Amino acid sequence: MAGHSKWANIQHRKGRQDKLRAKVFSKLSKEITIAAKMGEPDPDKNPRLRLAVKEAKGQSMPKDNIDRAIKKAVGGESEDYEEIRYEGYGPNGVAVIVEAMTDNRNRTASTVRSTFTKNGGNLGETGSVGFMFDRKGEITYPASVGDADTVMMAAIEAGAEDVDSSDEGHVIWCLDTDLNEVSSALEGELGESDSTKLVWRPTTTTEMDLEGMEKLMKLIDALEDDDDVQRVTTNFEASDEVMEQL
Repeated sequence: MAGHSKWANIQHRKGRQDKLRAKVFSKLSKEITIAAKMGEPDPDKNPRLRLAVKEAKGQSMPKDNIDRAIKKAVGGESEDYEEIRYEGYGPNGVAVIVEAMTDNRNRTASTVRSTFTKNGGNLGETGSVGFMFDRKGEITYPASVGDADTVMMAAIEAGAEDVDSSDEGHVIWCLDTDLNEVSSALEGELGESDSTKLVWRPTTTTEMDLEGMEKLMKLIDALEDDDDVQRVTTNFEASDEVMEQL
C-alpha cells in the first residue's frame, strides 16, 4: 500500500500484525520465485531478483523463506503466474492501482472488480488512472544514516532524482530503470537500505476527509487480503488531523 507517507504510521495496525506479516511474506515469496524463474537464480546476476530479495530482507523475512522461494523456481515447482495491473477509483474519486500475480486471470479480475464495487469504488480500464502516477524507484533509509544534506549529496552522486527527508527518515527517488544501479551506489555510501522497490509515485493527489479515509482503508484492506494482489497504490492526501483521528 502506498500513498501519502503518513499512511506508513498506521498501515500495520496492531490487531492485524500477525496476519499481515504472514500475508506479506507470502507475497514476497511469490515475487522472489517469479523473479528467479524469469532470470538467473543468482541475485547478483538478476536485478529483479536482487531487488525482491532486498525488499524481503527489509521486511525481516527469514533467510530460509527466501532460499526456499528461490529453490521453488530452480526446481520447477512454482506455478505459472501472470502479472496484471488493474486501475480504478475508490471513495471520493481517489485513484487506485492494483498490481497482481495470478494463475487465473478470470478469478482475479472478478475478485478485484467485486472488491471495488463492495467498497464504494469502481474498477476502470487499464490507463484510466495510470496517467496520474510515474513509475519510479524508491529507496528508504532511517534518519540515523545522516542529515538531509548528507543523504542528498549521496543521492545526487548515485544518480537519484529526488530526496524527501524528515524526522522519520529519508525517501530517495530515481528512474525505475536506474533503481538497481542507484541502490547499489547508495549502499556503498549509506549502507543497507530499509527498503528498495519499484513504486507508482502520484503526480497529482486527491484530498480525503475522515469519512473518505475510513472507506478507503476498508477498500485497501480488502484488496490486500486477496492472495493474488501484490501491491495497492493510491494517490490520497490527508491532513494530520484526519490521520490522527484514524
